[in-house]
Parts: sequence; structure tokens; C-alpha cells
Amino acid sequence: MPYTTSLGGTRWRFPHLRDVLAKASPARSGDQLAGLAAGSALERHAAQRVLADIPLADFLVTDLVPYEEDEVTRLIQDQQDAAALAPVASLTVGEFRDWLLSDAADRNSLAALAAGLTPEMVAGVSKIMRAQDLMAVAAKCENPVAFRNSLGLAGRLSTRLQPNHPTDDSRGIAASLLDGLLMGSGDAVLGVNPVTDSVEDYSRIVRLLDELRTRLDIPTQTCCLGHVTTAIRAIEGGAPVDLVFQSVAGSEKANRGFGISLAVLREAHEAARSLKRGTVGDHVMYFETGQGAALSADAHHGVDQQTMETRAYAVARAFRRAMRETG
Repeated sequence: MPYTTSLGGTRWRFPHLRDVLAKASPARSGDQLAGLAAGSALERHAAQRVLADIPLADFLVTDLVPYEEDEVTRLIQDQQDAAALAPVASLTVGEFRDWLLSDAADRNSLAALAAGLTPEMVAGVSKIMRAQDLMAVAAKCENPVAFRNSLGLAGRLSTRLQPNHPTDDSRGIAASLLDGLLMGSGDAVLGVNPVTDSVEDYSRIVRLLDELRTRLDIPTQTCCLGHVTTAIRAIEGGAPVDLVFQSVAGSEKANRGFGISLAVLREAHEAARSLKRGTVGDHVMYFETGQGAALSADAHHGVDQQTMETRAYAVARAFRRAMRETG
């Protein structure tokens, strides 16, 4: 169904919901490279006006990425909770923005609503909100996770310590790790981004991190940021894996470019949980997303970067993750 509006003496027409979302986005070079961005500030404003009047219900009956072709779309739609959405189901995107900024949207109501929202709804409303609006709503949210300590609590800030070394040398990693700990960093995770992706190096690194964590009695979690399949093999070999890392994207085709599927992520999730290494929780997944991954893999299906990013968050939400990093 086309969406239209008149603005600046021009009748603007957007053939599909994905066109409205793309043209309503803030200017981004990736969307421009993909040929999806608005051609002018006036067209962007027209798209935002149209978007504000679109009912949230339209997002439930319109596939931006075809259901039959994409397992991420199937994940989103099959897990969407109609009962959770009910309090705002009759609203337009603009009315939803107003509701989010009202006193009715408190921490409890937002937590109850989350399972009802689709990533596309979230992307849509974010495109008509100022940075101040987004910060005001984010301040109402709390999304705690736990493994060996708790993260995401209100009023708390945690930091990652990443003691990388250009050759993955154990002594170099240890020296960098101790240096960071002396600065009070690392309560979120002690994580090394390895140079290689061999099971042997992965296992050596997680054993090193675990030995130092144990010797210093640090209530944090460790991670080697290797590929998820490497983590699975290391777990099978008895390595002391806390968190499993993986980059994820918002479409099945883009995830294939990372060498993963939802089934592989589920296998890793269950493998890590089976170790029962967490002391206060079992959130074991550490995901990284990055705007542009789907575009780089020619796997964005004509969907803008911001919306594809929120779909990547839906992949992360499906698992009991400990951390999510946006690149």
C-alpha cells in the first residue's frame, strides 16, 4: 500500500513501508550507497510525517524482509506477543512516541511491553524522536543481566577490559590485563579479541584469563572473542568458557556471511550454559552488532541500516545474552 502526503507544494509518495522507514532515517552514508536515503531534507521530513501517522498494526501485517525467505523475520514474527502489545496496539507511530514520553510509560510498563514490540516498530518510532527523547525513554528502562556479577542496573556503569596482543602472546595479554585492572576496568568482561581463530589459541587464552581471574579473585566474567563455532569446539575440549561471543546481523543472509545461523547460536548457547560457570546468573552470550554489516554482505533486502540494526537486536534478544555491543 503506498503512503502519501503533501508538503512544500509537492505530493510525496512512498510505495512501501520500507520506503517510508528508509526515507525517514537520519542521513547515513550507508543508506546513500544503497540508494535508500531521502534525496533531500524536505523528503526526509515528508517521510517522517507519513511515518508518524502509520498505525503500529501495519507493522504486523507488512514484511520488510519476506517471512518465507528469512529466519530472522520468522523469529521476530513467531515470538511477537500480541497480548503484551495490547496496551498500545491501537496507536500510530506518533501516538506511540507520545506515550513513551508520558508518565504512563514507566519501568514496569516498558518491561511488560517489550515482548509485544517488533524491531521495525522500534526503528520506526526512533526515527521521529530527538536524541533527548531517546535518552528520556532509555532512562526509564532497566535490563539487568548476570553471570558472575550483575550488569545493567540503574545508575551503574560497567566497562570492558580488552587486553589484546598483536601475536596473542600470553605474557603480553597478562601484562595488559593487569594494567587495565589497576585502572579499575573490567567489571563488565575481561575479553581478548584474538589474532587467530584456532581452537588451540582460543582455549589457551580463556585458560589464561580464567587463571588470572581466579588467582586475583575478581567477580567478573571472561571471553575470547573468537568465532562461535570455535567456542563450541573449545567447550567440547574442556576449555573454561564463560561468555560466547559472536557478531550478528538482522537478516539470515547477512548472518550466513558471518558463518552462523540461529541454530548455531542455539547450539553455542546451550553448550555454554551446560558448563554452569555463572555464580549469580546464566547469561552467557556476548553479541556484537554493527550498522552496515547487512549492506556490506548485500543482504539488507532494501531495508535501511537503522531498521536492520534493530532486527539484529531481535536476534540478541532471543538468547539470554550477557552483553551486546553496537559497532
